[in-house]
Amino acid sequence: MAKKVLVVDDEKLIVKGIRFSLEQDGMEVDCAYDGEEALQMAKEKEYDMILLDIMLPKLTGLEVCQQIREFSNIPVVMLTAKGDDMDKIMGLEYGADDYITKPFNILEVKARIKAIMRRTGKKAAATSKGRVIEAGEMILDCDGRRITISGKEINLTAKEFDVLELLVMNANKVYSRESLLNIVWGYEYLGDVRTVDVHIRRLREKIEENPSEPKYVHTKWGVGYYFQR
Repeated sequence: MAKKVLVVDDEKLIVKGIRFSLEQDGMEVDCAYDGEEALQMAKEKEYDMILLDIMLPKLTGLEVCQQIREFSNIPVVMLTAKGDDMDKIMGLEYGADDYITKPFNILEVKARIKAIMRRTGKKAAATSKGRVIEAGEMILDCDGRRITISGKEINLTAKEFDVLELLVMNANKVYSRESLLNIVWGYEYLGDVRTVDVHIRRLREKIEENPSEPKYVHTKWGVGYYFQR
């Protein structure tokens, strides 16, 4: 089945270029030109990925991403201004999985999209055996990509789940930030290790009773992160 992508940007020439290029690779592409339209389309249709510009009319890309995270963990890639680190960090804070800076090369965009889809596909294949892992009050359903703590389901983004799954599957093994970046985001990822820190912080805010005194995801100072069982 063709992969479905939603491209959201108020610059119609950019949308047209991305759409044409992705359709050449056999993908189905829908387009939206403001935040409200994008949010409505994300609610009405299932996509494999959303490319989302930060600067949008009606609702900003950050607001759209935050609201999408209330009902979906679909991979969201933010389109940000070149060199604007705050945009990138804020995008990750609001639940984005990745970012691409403008101006961009369409070949880079396609490569990043395909890399994320490959990893998503591999994760789905790897978890098809229906593994369920229990650690204290936490139940991690690797097949359904769901997590419950004390019977309450926790809504994680795709990348937050990937990070947690890796740490849980290798409990007590310490991963450096660089290792997590390479394994979860891939060697071709152009971001830096702050991406990992942002995701770990968000993960702790969701799964820990007291994020400053974590029960599950711990820091080995000067080394990295690990999951304690």
